[in-house]
Amino acid sequence: MATTEECRDALDRLSDSLARADGGVRAAAALDRSLSCHITDLRITFTGRLSAGRITVTDALPGPPPAERAQIRLTMAGDDLLALVAGDLDFARAWASGRVRLEAGVRDLLRLRSLL
Repeated sequence: MATTEECRDALDRLSDSLARADGGVRAAAALDRSLSCHITDLRITFTGRLSAGRITVTDALPGPPPAERAQIRLTMAGDDLLALVAGDLDFARAWASGRVRLEAGVRDLLRLRSLL
């Protein structure tokens, strides 16, 4: 089972990857939105912001996401987060099978689809 520190590091690596991306991926990640990533098995939620192609984690809160919902919300197990960031798990397949949940407004989902 992944640890809180490993998940936080994975989010930092994902941020670095987005910042280095080019073309359509860079354009899709160039949103300015609040973000939460709930790690179900650790019962922790990372909150932060996706802005200018980077993810900035501002807090790690115990339990489910706060009542004030982020504009982009991810939910998954810690091991799945690590596998996604390492490239060992395909996001689209994980999303289609229910291993990963992504919730956002329709416009954001359409824009983020190139990241999938």
